[in-house]
Amino acid sequence: MRFPWRTIAVLLLGFLPGAVWAQIGGLNAVTVTTAPDGGQVYSVTLQILIIMTLLTLLPSALIMMTSFTRIIIVLSLLRQGLGTAQAPSSQILLGLAFFLTLFVMAPVFQDIYDTAILPYMDEKLGTEEALVKAAKPLRTFMLEQTRETDLQMFAEIKGLDGFESPDDIPLTLLVPSFVISELKTAFQMGFLILIPFLIIDMVVASVLMSMGMMMLSPMIISLPFKIMLFVLVDGWSLLMGTLAQSFYS
Repeated sequence: MRFPWRTIAVLLLGFLPGAVWAQIGGLNAVTVTTAPDGGQVYSVTLQILIIMTLLTLLPSALIMMTSFTRIIIVLSLLRQGLGTAQAPSSQILLGLAFFLTLFVMAPVFQDIYDTAILPYMDEKLGTEEALVKAAKPLRTFMLEQTRETDLQMFAEIKGLDGFESPDDIPLTLLVPSFVISELKTAFQMGFLILIPFLIIDMVVASVLMSMGMMMLSPMIISLPFKIMLFVLVDGWSLLMGTLAQSFYS
């Protein structure tokens, strides 16, 4: 009969943290104290926990509160219009959309850093005040890109009549309105991009049918012509420039 070393080791590892905790008398990792001005000051451990939790929501914020949505949809529609399947690959499109988003959002991120992050690191602002100041540049950016009809629609759904100033619009109403507006703009731009490629496909399909080559796929013949057209008009530079300028017009 084998001696149950593995079972004993598991039991020791289970009781050891409790013994150590009892020996040191516990740690005040999560504490909330009252400041002299009446506010609440959170311990460093609790602040780190909050920051790590917010970092998990960073991808969603990047997609829903920046220019990323419009850019990635337009790039995806472009690839579909070209008919090149996985060229460029999804990783390349995501990377291109990410860095173009950084380019477009650079003034907003710089404003957030100057007005919220830097004073918070210098302990001139509390956590709540820093979050409020960080949200203001994003709010301004989203309001500039959001259609009033979308804001009115969500306001009516929520039962709100109107707002005295843009600062009164809650983020829970502004973010979905901004996303809907971005989707509309992205599909409008995608429609204009797809028209030339659609014309090439129709011309090629008509020529093949007139020649009796109905068994040959028009996509195979039209693909080189669409790539040639896109390259001749310097499509990548034109598309990237148009996408960037669409956020400043």
